[in-house]
Amino acid sequence: MSALAPSIDSLRSSFRGALITPGDSSYEKARRVWNGLIDKRPAVIAECAGAADVMATVKFARDLGLPLAVRGGGHSIGGNSTCDDGVVLDLCRMKGVRVDSGARTARADGGVLWQEFDHETQAFGLATTGGMLGDTGIAGLTLGGGFGWLCRKYGLTIDNLLSVDIVLASGKLVTADEHHLADLFWGVRGGSGNFGVVTSFEYRLHQVGPMITGGLVLHPLARAGEMLRFYRQFVESIPDDLSVAAALLTGPDGQKLAAMVAAHCGSLEDGARAVRPLKEFGPPMMDALGPLPYLAQQSLLKDGYPPSLLNYWKADFINELSDGLISAAVDHFGRTPSPRSAMLWFPFSGAVARVPSDATAYPHRGGIHMGVYSLWTNPAESKPNVDWARQGSELMRPVASGGVYVNELALDESDERIRSAYGTNYRRLAQLKAKYDPENLFRLNANIPPSR
Repeated sequence: MSALAPSIDSLRSSFRGALITPGDSSYEKARRVWNGLIDKRPAVIAECAGAADVMATVKFARDLGLPLAVRGGGHSIGGNSTCDDGVVLDLCRMKGVRVDSGARTARADGGVLWQEFDHETQAFGLATTGGMLGDTGIAGLTLGGGFGWLCRKYGLTIDNLLSVDIVLASGKLVTADEHHLADLFWGVRGGSGNFGVVTSFEYRLHQVGPMITGGLVLHPLARAGEMLRFYRQFVESIPDDLSVAAALLTGPDGQKLAAMVAAHCGSLEDGARAVRPLKEFGPPMMDALGPLPYLAQQSLLKDGYPPSLLNYWKADFINELSDGLISAAVDHFGRTPSPRSAMLWFPFSGAVARVPSDATAYPHRGGIHMGVYSLWTNPAESKPNVDWARQGSELMRPVASGGVYVNELALDESDERIRSAYGTNYRRLAQLKAKYDPENLFRLNANIPPSR
């Protein structure tokens, strides 16, 4: 019997959710996370059914001095949503979404996924900036900043966050917003999971859909350099209603391709005009850009990133998509060892860039996000795939701005890289950490040690 068994039994006596330990038949499934490269064995997985369970689990881990990992959707690329020999506080049973269509707000529990959130809000023709992969949890994405197809019009996810209910390291549940615990509310908007467990998020919603203009156009890799140079110029003057990503990827038939993926959240007439240059350039070998449901746009990339694949990602913000970087990136992608891997560019412009860098804990309000995403299936092929992503990240150095999106930090990042995710807000965040989590209970994340 585990030495923890008596303590777990005590917790179980008042626990409404499920406590799963290594001897349980559901343990193997429950311990798995989205990134198949992560293989950890927690001592107990606490599937919380509500805020009371969350409070009890936080106190349990704190009092026993156990590592505590918090899992919303389990999508953490670096594996922060699980741990070895500790406690996984899993919000997967907390799925409530309550939409106030008159006020255009929604309150959602911490275990909700973006595809679930979108399903509820689109029943009223409403949405907020959310993740591009539907099985991403709202919690991790929001706490890290949150970019998606609507961000050039409506800002990052955190720019649409109105309040949170959060369980602190003390085990106390509090509500934070612009008027109550405003310093904490500032910190959770980009400070990752450093300040507690958010059990409920309240968002501002916007009239979006149900039909928008979106989809993608495809070009052969041989024309990727030309396409990326066109893309660089095109995105400099697009309306806020339009977001466009560029990508290098491999099609289902094994052909390497260059893509531009777009979403326009205004009227269909305005959308048709805005995306016309994307349809006319080339012309593309495939044009799947036009009217489609917002929910279809949100699931557009789903098949490319299924759960359980092995993932190793590297990302940076770059100042420019230079000719040199374009040439090097196309050449590098031509040598990817896996047909699952991709490279992507997304500008942080429009409404995102009009928010001051210190208005929220999230600091990176400009430039272009560039990701090198290595995905593969065979563990024996891990080294060449990891090496490919690392080598791809080196291509960015000449034009890197010195920052990184916290939600795309890799498995093995240095303390310096983690600090760069918080940029000029790091010192204030460390002071805030000392106030709300002085013992650093919430450390299994892109951690901010408390200032001393």
